[in-house]
Amino acid sequence: MTAQSTMTLPDHETNTDQSVATNTLAANDTSSSKEGNVSNASDVDTDTNTDNGVDLAVILEPYFRPDANTIVCGALDDEKVSALAQAGVEIVINLQPDDELGFDESAAVLCAGMHYEHLPINGAAELKQLKILAFDNILRQHHSKKIAMHCGSGNRVGAAIALRAGWLRGRKMDTAMERGRSHGLTKLEQEVHNRLLVPR
Repeated sequence: MTAQSTMTLPDHETNTDQSVATNTLAANDTSSSKEGNVSNASDVDTDTNTDNGVDLAVILEPYFRPDANTIVCGALDDEKVSALAQAGVEIVINLQPDDELGFDESAAVLCAGMHYEHLPINGAAELKQLKILAFDNILRQHHSKKIAMHCGSGNRVGAAIALRAGWLRGRKMDTAMERGRSHGLTKLEQEVHNRLLVPR
């Protein structure tokens, strides 16, 4: 995917750019943040914290749920892809390079009726502005859709979210880092922090 050459962004935030608590199982989180309202996913059962009867917290490991329409997890397999489809996920965004995949994820996702986006980020060295611009472009294209994003552990997803918040959204360091943590940022925290210190 070719990154956009400009950094002109819409005034609204996407559902993945909300400041919400980390690693929560609250699939029914319909609270609003300062930047905008989190969509109320109609297929979330607010009584049981399941999506269409699927308890994703049991199936996915690790599992982060920063808002009702955003799921972050580790590597997928056929069973997890099927569960995501049953849970009403519309888009799967994969940040793992091909050499980390143990099966044909693209085929599995498309066969399950979901849309597939692949943006490989091969470790900290590839957390560069062009990759984050491409990541932002994918999220803006699928604004308001129910999305599952993953890498091997959620760490690269969280890093990309934090860098997007800081570099492209102009968020302060603490806010950007918290966004990242809510989406799975762990081992790459120091790397992300250092990159956010560099003006973009």
